[in-house]
Amino acid sequence: MIKLLAPLAALLLLAGCSSSAPGQADTQKLIIAATAIPHAEILKQVKPILAKEGVDLEIKVFADYVQPNTQVDEKTIDVNYFQTKPYLDAFNRQRGTHLTIITGVHIEPFGAYSRKYKSIDQLPDGANVTLPNDPSNNSRALLLLAKHGLITLKDPSNELSTLKDIIANPKQLKFRELEAAMLPRTLDEVDLALINTNYALAAGLNPTKDALLIEDKDSPYVNYLVGRPDNKDDPRVQKLAKALTSPEVKAFIEQKYQGAVLPAF
Repeated sequence: MIKLLAPLAALLLLAGCSSSAPGQADTQKLIIAATAIPHAEILKQVKPILAKEGVDLEIKVFADYVQPNTQVDEKTIDVNYFQTKPYLDAFNRQRGTHLTIITGVHIEPFGAYSRKYKSIDQLPDGANVTLPNDPSNNSRALLLLAKHGLITLKDPSNELSTLKDIIANPKQLKFRELEAAMLPRTLDEVDLALINTNYALAAGLNPTKDALLIEDKDSPYVNYLVGRPDNKDDPRVQKLAKALTSPEVKAFIEQKYQGAVLPAF
């Protein structure tokens, strides 16, 4: 009896180890880092698409812009989805990393918000303004202010402009640089806060209705799927890239965000 049960137990063990139904390829895990809104929300729409193709997408949500890149570089996470090219370029340059763009997915028009004023024309002289402290988003905020005449920059096309590049500040705006994730919390304290759309949405703001200033649909700041040179051509990663730029995802972005987030494909 024991001799008969042993082969049966072995067969059951092998069956229990299989992660796929008969006729399907084994499921392979792919780990991606993302910020919560809208990136992780979009990825949740992609997860069932990839499951049909044998890829188990594990989404790890981060509240900052540094760890998603650091962990991809260290190979504890496969890819990430949260950043623009100027941010990635600055990160690679400063950290000596070689992370690479795989595909563009969406645009988040960057905006300026206030709880004290309904129009940018009401902004007083000497107003307190908060903006992101990372190089690419810091310059993005300054470029938006310059476009609307609140400041003048030495080179209005420089995607890495800093406060030192301001050559005219007629309203004598007072700037404070903070981590991007903290900016929505400053709205009750300051006159104007320049906030990334993902953090604006997470704070309950509607960029198309609440922003006093906002980038237009021609913004060059596309959000990309990013990986490493050694895995950018991995079949799992390419399946993810294809799913993120599918008609289903485009329809989801358009319906869910109503212009606050725009497909980039």
